[in-house]
Amino acid sequence: MEPQLPLIYEKNGAIARIQFNRPKALNALDIATAKAFLTACQAIAADAEVRAVVIKGEGRAFMAGGDLVQMRSDPTAVANELIEHMHAAIKLLASVRAPVVASLHGAVAGAGFSLALACDLAIAAEGTRFTLAYANVGTACDCSGSWNLPRQIGLRQALGIALLGETLDAKQALQLGIVNRVVPAADLQMETEKLVQRLANGPTEAFGRIKKLIRNSLDCDLATQLDAERDSFLACTHTQDFKGALAAFVEKRPPKFEGR
Repeated sequence: MEPQLPLIYEKNGAIARIQFNRPKALNALDIATAKAFLTACQAIAADAEVRAVVIKGEGRAFMAGGDLVQMRSDPTAVANELIEHMHAAIKLLASVRAPVVASLHGAVAGAGFSLALACDLAIAAEGTRFTLAYANVGTACDCSGSWNLPRQIGLRQALGIALLGETLDAKQALQLGIVNRVVPAADLQMETEKLVQRLANGPTEAFGRIKKLIRNSLDCDLATQLDAERDSFLACTHTQDFKGALAAFVEKRPPKFEGR
């Protein structure tokens, strides 16, 4: 029998799908999984046909954090290798044009929580439980959790979640702005697919520029951001999607975007 892959990567049309596949370990992040995740993200970054990405977990959880069992053998070396691969992957996901959607259920803890924050959008099933968890095991954040969390929910709330290590339910996560939508657990797959299909049919070049503008905005002064907006808008005017949308507006019909 062939060993089970720790992660499954598939591309169907314009949609790329990453699924963590260690259900018995609640998809805890080990080195093999981190390497496979980086490889998948490299494939997405190199493929201009990808127009939307979804990240999800098999079994009862999205991801229950790092694999502490593997880490016990040599904490520093294992953690360093995990972080090296995951951080490289997260940088790629932030840079690609395609919107990245986290589809969340069960436990979303530690690195899983940080990864969910790193995605552009997040949809969660009712019953999902969120725990940043790093302080609970005596360590600091990784996988961009300390960068994304205060930007998404504010400094005071972020410090409370990070320092106290308390668990949030899906409703609290929605109220704080950690996720965009909460849906019944039975509908998670269907609602995720509807959202991802909508994104895959959108103006991909514009999406990529919107991502970059918003992600960089908190580190720019107003004048710099205005210049970046001008440059991005003008660049979009050269795309087929923008020209097609103008024609559709004049002809009073919905635009059909091709991602170029």
